[in-house]
Amino acid sequence: MKKTFDFKKYIATIPGFPKEGILFRDITPLMLDGVAFKRAVSEMVEFAKIVGAEVIVGPEARGFIFGCPVANELEIGFAPVRKPGKLPRETITVSYDLEYGSNELSLHSDAVKPGQRVLIIDDLLATGGTVKATVELVRKLGGRVVGAAFLIELEDLKGRELLKDIPILTLMSY
Repeated sequence: MKKTFDFKKYIATIPGFPKEGILFRDITPLMLDGVAFKRAVSEMVEFAKIVGAEVIVGPEARGFIFGCPVANELEIGFAPVRKPGKLPRETITVSYDLEYGSNELSLHSDAVKPGQRVLIIDDLLATGGTVKATVELVRKLGGRVVGAAFLIELEDLKGRELLKDIPILTLMSY
């Protein structure tokens, strides 16, 4: 997909947040600009059409910000991926490793049907841990991950390498 819109001019870079040595990429200026936000969602919608998505799955909380409007535009469902204990009905849960420690993510047990074509949407692809865990959740339910879409990719963290068999859309890279 040809990218002609300069999304980077809507991202604020904050040095030393949340800790020294980090360059935080703040997406809130993009969210505050109706044209830029709409354009980001539109590009994700086009990617969803290309991969034939039947449901959108997004990790909390920023996956909700982009995933819900994409699902709405396509008139398909959105399934939230959350930390354990945050979803009210029966869930499945996976654990994944972080740089220091581990984390868990949950998805409602009925969120994805066997064979259903799933597009995962989140704001950021960094080390890939969150999206890899989300892929595992979808596959546990028998879903087919047909793509993953991100607003930003931090290329030096090599998260893409964990998604070798999955088509990826990123709207900008650092």
